[in-house]
Amino acid sequence: MTTRTINGGISFWYAQDGIPAPREPLTGDATADVVIVGGGYTGLWTAYYLKKAVPFLDIAVLEARFCGYGASGRNGGWLYNGIAGRDRYARLHGRDAAVRLQRAMNDTVDEVVRVAAEESIDADVHQGGVLEVAYTPAQLSRLKAFHAAELEFGEKDRLLLGARETAERVRVAGAVGSGWTPHGARVHPVKLVKGLAAAVEALGVTVYESTPVTEIRPKHAVTPYGTVRAPYVLRCTEGFTASLKGQRRAWLPMNSSMIATEPLPAELWESIGWAGRETLGDMAHAYMYAQRTADDRIAIGGRGVPYRFGSRTDNDGRTQPETVEALREILIRFFPQLAGVSVTHAWSGVLGVPRDWCATVTLDRSTGLGWAGGYVGSGVATANLAARTLRDLVRQDSGQGGATELTALPWVGHRVRRWEPEPFRWAGVRGMYAAYRGADRRELSARSPRTDRVAAIADRVSGRH
Repeated sequence: MTTRTINGGISFWYAQDGIPAPREPLTGDATADVVIVGGGYTGLWTAYYLKKAVPFLDIAVLEARFCGYGASGRNGGWLYNGIAGRDRYARLHGRDAAVRLQRAMNDTVDEVVRVAAEESIDADVHQGGVLEVAYTPAQLSRLKAFHAAELEFGEKDRLLLGARETAERVRVAGAVGSGWTPHGARVHPVKLVKGLAAAVEALGVTVYESTPVTEIRPKHAVTPYGTVRAPYVLRCTEGFTASLKGQRRAWLPMNSSMIATEPLPAELWESIGWAGRETLGDMAHAYMYAQRTADDRIAIGGRGVPYRFGSRTDNDGRTQPETVEALREILIRFFPQLAGVSVTHAWSGVLGVPRDWCATVTLDRSTGLGWAGGYVGSGVATANLAARTLRDLVRQDSGQGGATELTALPWVGHRVRRWEPEPFRWAGVRGMYAAYRGADRRELSARSPRTDRVAAIADRVSGRH
């Protein structure tokens, strides 16, 4: 019997854990020491660390819908050590600076797990690491190059696995190798963001929901219900940044889509393996990401339709039927024995992509305006490092602290040019992902160890590498 797929409704994670009770909106003009725009991981972690470090600060968080409505409540639950832009930072600032950034990201995975335990946030955390598989000769070549690069950036505890060793962990059909890093964990995104929001409020931070910010300017965050004035205004809006006045071309809101299966019986898990509950990815150009959930489903995602004209974002996470089918095809390609399994949920969300694909943290000391984001899909952990960095930058600027190891990381203060205007932006992004999907199909059939030429060109044109 086939179960109807629930499409949208924000995400499977909310269908499972429930929409939170609403917090009150802003009711008029207000003042604060720090105002944070955005109630996702970045904004909440920033509020958490700032309030812990300087308890007397009056901190206000302004959220357009409710905390975790955006990517923080829709992602794949990959808490891992990847960071967008590391190779570019190595070229701009030297390898040692990029190594420091990578080490900070490695430590960040443990930091999130530590705080979740300290704050009694039960987010279904399981530290099984990250397993990325290759199932074509070209993917295997990229995997080996990626593994070598990670070793050069100081990650000495990762493993390169052959076909047999890969199958001992997860039996992905046709897998010829994989790479594993211990610096990763599976989480339930909504349980994490709900727990974090509660911890922030318990510290004395004021969280306003249903309060969209329409404009940010020095010392002002403007909403339909009033303006909050503060010496520091921190923008933590990631994929929704384009909705702010003057920010249409700052970061591109890229869509990512997911599906979740029904809970799988023990006999299917016997055939799949995956006892270590690693987060699972691949080395395709249009890559996938997946986790084995705490209730024994598979939640799997990919880019789908990557971009909506004019930097528009969706309302409730609904995704196109062809995207649902494409993700199901990836699921069955990986695990053919799941052909008869029902997909119970499908949803989409947006992530923030800068023009050079580099995550950044900035505080403009002349205006008090700060921002963090551009995580390009690696935000579950990166948001935590960004928040601690924003904390240190605000403390340094306000005289509450000095320079730290985090304020010296190479992504601090990085500026990038804006995206092209429409229709060039729409045509470029859609064309890029069409190129990647075509390259993946050709690599699957050609069986050559060389990366498809079209994908290599798309990487250079897009600024990904």
